[in-house]
Amino acid sequence: MKASTVREFLFSGECDQRLSSLGGRPAAAERQRYAELTDLFISAFGDRDVYLFSSPGRSEICGNHTDHNNGKALGCAVNLDIIAAAARNGDGHIRVRSVGFDVIDIDTSSLDPSPDETGDAAGLVRGVAAGMKNLGREVGGFDAVTVSRVPPGSGLSSSAAFEVLLAKILDTLYNDGSLDPTRSAVLSRKAETDYFGKPCGLLDQLICASGGLVKADFRDPAAPASEKLTFDLSSAGYSLFVVNTGGSHADLTGDYAAIAGEMRRVAAYFGRDVLRECDEQGFFSNLAAVRSKCGDRAVLRAAHFFSENARVDAQYAALSRGDMREFLRLVNLSGDSSAMFLQNAYSLSSPSSQGIPLGIYLGRRALDGEGAVRLQGGGFAGTVQAFVPFSRREAFVSSMSAVFGAPAVMELNIRSDGPVCVLR
Repeated sequence: MKASTVREFLFSGECDQRLSSLGGRPAAAERQRYAELTDLFISAFGDRDVYLFSSPGRSEICGNHTDHNNGKALGCAVNLDIIAAAARNGDGHIRVRSVGFDVIDIDTSSLDPSPDETGDAAGLVRGVAAGMKNLGREVGGFDAVTVSRVPPGSGLSSSAAFEVLLAKILDTLYNDGSLDPTRSAVLSRKAETDYFGKPCGLLDQLICASGGLVKADFRDPAAPASEKLTFDLSSAGYSLFVVNTGGSHADLTGDYAAIAGEMRRVAAYFGRDVLRECDEQGFFSNLAAVRSKCGDRAVLRAAHFFSENARVDAQYAALSRGDMREFLRLVNLSGDSSAMFLQNAYSLSSPSSQGIPLGIYLGRRALDGEGAVRLQGGGFAGTVQAFVPFSRREAFVSSMSAVFGAPAVMELNIRSDGPVCVLR
């Protein structure tokens, strides 16, 4: 369909239900958003046959910093998404114009990592294209415009949403569109680690690629096991919020890397590569010796890993039987473990900036013993997550907005779909 005719089709109402489901908002708002996207595409690349795409952000629920040591995690895709209008071209270049960012232009004839693209989104584009090629899939050029509702640095994994979006575009434009979520996640993570240069686990990409509420087990990181659970949070009387407490992730790569590194240092004491390969009882039986060899912080972070793994199973079981009281108790325990033992509530390089602890304090104060509040994602800066009973919703929003600003307080819906082609 020509980009110039997309607006007419969108406003015909034929895809209202689909748009509203993906974006978690009234269809009118989503129609206008996609119409503006196609206008941007025409301005950038001309009136051509376009495909429309949507890729979700994600919210981690449990399993904070466990995936990089082959642990377990629980998370959900959310309605804040990145949308794209894309069209094939004949010159082999991938050009991406993301609103608010520099234009990316890579030549698909050269897909080796480039040192110049470390820390640059161009590295993600090149890495995803390389991953698709390594799977034996066809890779070709395309022009795309993207618009995001996933705020960078919000802890909702805008990078993973972008990576699996690129994989979906290439798979749709040049292949049969059947790339499974696990393969999409694995190649996207490799793009982030090997091309962008950021060490990370696989949770973000797997949740974004899968959609829904997912329990993931990374014992085999090349082929993680996952289980999806259908759960209606609103029917249980709760809303899901994330609050961006501020701070930048730009200088935190060393903080993130230290967590994985210290956990692996403990694993190495037992002759293993990652903590998942270690016996928990053996760890605690040898605690004094491990502490002497690896240091107290490494020991505490390893202890967090073992307890957090167990909480993932317990939380999933609680949700499966509809036990919100137990689920919320475990959410708070997860947050406390991250703050006290994993120690990623703030960065030691900037001790005066403690937005996450402040957010947890204010959120729990507003909830007055109900619901749950924890940090989510990488930590050190960024967002807190809250499960808020309807009766406390107004007090929570008011309290958090007064300190962090109204735009920082985001109410989310769990989205059942991963990346999708909305319109061919």
